[in-house]
Amino acid sequence: MEEQTEKQQKKNNIGMIAAGVVVALVAIAAAVLIYHQLYAKPLMQENEELKELAELEKQEMENQYREFDLQYEQLQSTIKNDSLIAQIEEERRKTQQLLEELERTKATDAAEIKRLKAEIASLREVLKSYIVQVDSLNRLNQSLSEENTQIKTQMAEQNTQITHLSTERNELKDKVNIAAQLDATGFWVTPKNKKGKDTQKVKDVKRLAFGFTIVKNVTAQNGQRIVYARILKPDNSVMGKKGTFTYEDTSLEYTEKKYIDYTGEEQKMTMYSDVAEFLEAGTYRIFIFCDSQMIGQTNFTLK
Repeated sequence: MEEQTEKQQKKNNIGMIAAGVVVALVAIAAAVLIYHQLYAKPLMQENEELKELAELEKQEMENQYREFDLQYEQLQSTIKNDSLIAQIEEERRKTQQLLEELERTKATDAAEIKRLKAEIASLREVLKSYIVQVDSLNRLNQSLSEENTQIKTQMAEQNTQITHLSTERNELKDKVNIAAQLDATGFWVTPKNKKGKDTQKVKDVKRLAFGFTIVKNVTAQNGQRIVYARILKPDNSVMGKKGTFTYEDTSLEYTEKKYIDYTGEEQKMTMYSDVAEFLEAGTYRIFIFCDSQMIGQTNFTLK
């Protein structure tokens, strides 16, 4: 009898152990399922979102390269100077080559994307210099006035295409937040006379007040920055030279500089430049640089 009772007790113990194992396995399975729902699945979704943002940034860059190519094509159609046409054609081939490199580059290749993005600022400056040269040639040759009218019409059509691309780029830009480069927007410029009052007459300007907003960028590194302002006069010379700074392995002259403590949040800036030289009527351009990158630009006209 005692032997039967002992066997029954052993069976009961084995049953309890088996039940405990089953409960433990169910608990582990539930824990794995909860971990997948709370952590693994959201992480996969986040990676997909970052990949999508990288693709959007690449598309934005491709649009900018295509804008440059369109403008070079238009410039070539407005001049008859063989030497200048050859120079522009060389720059256009360089732009097309960089676009092809970008199209072959994966959006997730951060190093190559960064290199090709840096090329954009350099190409923009070169393009502007050719635009100035072409405009000067057209002004000197009065016999091309009728042709200039036709060119302006073509430029208007071209600008419509460029505006379309710019609109598309701006829409993409709102979604691209993975780039660490700072961006300046919301520019304003106020010329002042010697009494500190606003003026638009070039002969009365004794000081320039200008400002902009550095937009929020939580991916940018926080800390002290130096912001450089480079103001170009209508003759393309630098106004009020204060020194030089490094930009793409080149020393550029600047008009003013200012130290800021960047925190990643939106930051409004105001800068001043006293005028101690002759100014001529025309269009002036302001370029803003930070971290060896051009982060924004604007222009204004003095009469």
